[in-house]
Formats: sequence, C-alpha cells, structure tokens
Amino acid sequence: MSNSISTNLAEGDARSSMESWRAVSAAVAGNILEWYDFAIYGYVATIIARNFFPSGDEVGALLATFATFGIGFVARPLGGIIIGRMGDTKGRKSALLLTIFLMALGTIGIGVIPSYNSIGLLAPLLLVICRLMQGFAAGGEWGGATAFIVEWAPQNRRGFFGSFQQASVAGGLLLGSAIAAICSTLLSGEQMESWGWRIPFLLGIILVPVGMYMRSDIEETPVYRRAQEAPSGPQTPGWILAAKAFGFTILWTVSYYVILYYMPTFTEKYAGLGRTQSLWSNTIGLIILVVAIPAMGSLSDRIGRKPLLIGCCVAFAFLTYPLFSFMLSRASLMTVIAVQLVFGLMIAMFSGPGPAAIAEIFPTHSRSTWMSTGYSLATSIFGGFAPFIATWLISSTGSPISPTYYLIIAAIASAVVIATLKETAHEELR
Repeated sequence: MSNSISTNLAEGDARSSMESWRAVSAAVAGNILEWYDFAIYGYVATIIARNFFPSGDEVGALLATFATFGIGFVARPLGGIIIGRMGDTKGRKSALLLTIFLMALGTIGIGVIPSYNSIGLLAPLLLVICRLMQGFAAGGEWGGATAFIVEWAPQNRRGFFGSFQQASVAGGLLLGSAIAAICSTLLSGEQMESWGWRIPFLLGIILVPVGMYMRSDIEETPVYRRAQEAPSGPQTPGWILAAKAFGFTILWTVSYYVILYYMPTFTEKYAGLGRTQSLWSNTIGLIILVVAIPAMGSLSDRIGRKPLLIGCCVAFAFLTYPLFSFMLSRASLMTVIAVQLVFGLMIAMFSGPGPAAIAEIFPTHSRSTWMSTGYSLATSIFGGFAPFIATWLISSTGSPISPTYYLIIAAIASAVVIATLKETAHEELR
C-alpha cells in the first residue's frame, strides 16, 4: 500500500514538473520574440536617426531618435495597468496573447514606414505611434510573463524558474543584437542605410504565428486558480507595494538600457569601434548574461535573494566608473568585450533573483496589476530615456565618462529600497 502511494506521489510530482516546464517554455519562447521586437530599435538607432530625423546636427538627430525610443516607454505604465488588470481578472493567458499581437503589429509597422525623405514629418509621427504600441504591449508583457512563470514554479525553485523570464528578455536582446550584427556584416554600409536596417523589423512578422501558437495552448497557473477560488483577506494597499517595486527596479532598468541598449552606440562613437564590431561585442556580452542569469537565480534559491541584489548594487556603485575609464583609455575590441563581460555578470546578479523577488512582494490577487505598474513606471522614467540621458550627459559635460554617474545614483537608490525588503526566498507565495 505504501509503495503504491509513493509511486502515485512520484508520478504526480513528475507530471506537475512537466506541466511547469511546458508552461514556462511557452512563456519564455514568446518573451524572446517579443523583446527581440522591442530591442531591435536600439541596435540600429544611428541609422534610424539619419532616415527619420535628418539634420545637420548629428547629436541632435541621435537625441531625437533616443527620445522616440523613450516615448515607447511612456505607454508602458498604461499597458501595465490595463493589461495587468486583465491578467488578474481574465487570466494570465489572455493578457499574454494580447501583448504578443500588439508587439508584432508595432514592430512590423516600423519596418514598413517610408523615410523622412519620402513622406516628410509623417515619417517620425508614424514611428512614434509604432513605438507607443510596442511600449503599451511591453508594459503588460513583463508583469504578465513574470507572474505566470513564478506562479508555475515549484516553491523551492522560484528563483531558478523566474530567472528564465529575465534570461528570455536578455535572449531577445541577444537575438536582436545578433541579427543586427549579421545584417551589418553581410551588407554594405550603403545597403544597410538604404534598406538593410528594415530587415530585423520585418523579421518580427515571425512573432505572430510562432508566439500565438506557443501561448494559445498553455493553462492558467495553479496559484492563480487557487486565488480565484479563495476570498482575499486584508492586504497591504497595492500602491504601497507598487512603490517598493518602483524603487527595486531603478538600477535594474538603468543598467539594462545603458549597458545593453546604448552600449553599441557608445562604443562606436567613443571607444573607436566600427558599427559591426560594436554590435558583435555587445552580442558576446549578452551571451554571457543569458548563461549567467539562471545560475544566479538558482543560487538565490539557496542563499536568498537579497545577498545577490545588494551585491549587484554595490558592484555598480563602485566598479562602473573604473570600468568605463578602462574601456575608454584602452579603446580596442578586446577591451570593450572584457568590460561588457564584467557588466554582464554584474547585471546577472540582479536579473537572476529579480523576477522572483519582485513577484514575491505581491499577493496573487493583484500581482500582475501592481507589479506591472511599479515596474513599468520605473522603466519609463529611468530606463526608457537612459540612452537619451546618457547622450545628453556626454553632450552637456563633454565627458564620455558621464553616463556612469547615472548608473551610480541608480545603484544607491535601489540598494536603499532592497535593504528594507524582507527575505522571501523560502516563503510560500501569498
């Protein structure tokens, strides 16, 4: 009798584990494709500047391009609230299907918009509309996918499972950087400027059938189903928890958008690299990041979330300035790659435990709504305009090292918030 019970329990655990991996795989695959679509803009920013914002001032055109990049983030809080609420009331699956459709529509739109020389001011206007659509989708995607993955994870492996959410975001950036690098390698500069930059955006059409198929057959999370059946007790007001998520996210988003989005532009302009070299060095750094994130997530299941999160903040506060100085003083491809590898490991210290840690702040009944809101607001304010701020700082101070000040301040701000959070790695989801 006892053997039969043990066998049934083992079979149940195995079935549950398979269901978890299947659901997480579907979310991760869609996430990679979505963040590829969102990221590709940053990797061809200098070309977009010349096609949509022509002017005699190269810095001015680049600022306009990165401002449009940032405008995509203005819609993220709205997407986080609306799609996040949809995820809490209608289910995680419905929200994830909507985000993937909207992201694809915005990306393909950018790929087919005629240039400024063809339709004048209508070109940058349409570009802004497409970026707003992408931003709205991204606002709902991050919180929805994070809640979905963490809720499907076994209790003692939330850090590891949750890390695949962020690894898939980095995977989307990696795919975007690699595609941009391949196009830049295979096409001449003239071809890339003329029509080649559109190829990465038009490849986003793959997102629709692949992403919709991957996500149409997934089930709601067991945690969400239980929460729907049980009445919710007294809870901390959602806006207070969202404020914690806001502060938690500051360094996370600033490091991503300065180190992973803006770096190809920075190394091309200030570290002596060509466009192709800048893209390939960024791609190599992203490979390390994608590999390191799950390892850090798994480590957080054993030692807790806070040691790694605080460690990342301390590393950015004290190492950012020396690393940028080293990169600029010894400008070469190998130096840039070495620096990006170090930054990749530093970001992984946050991105590994980050999804589980931020999800654990919230109760299941309101997790998608308030987590998306807090995260998206921080990303909009501090992350989306990070390339713009970095470019403006350099232009205003005349010093290429000045973006490091932004990273250092962000590290201090997030460290203060994280220090006030309790350790939740070994507690059940509420």
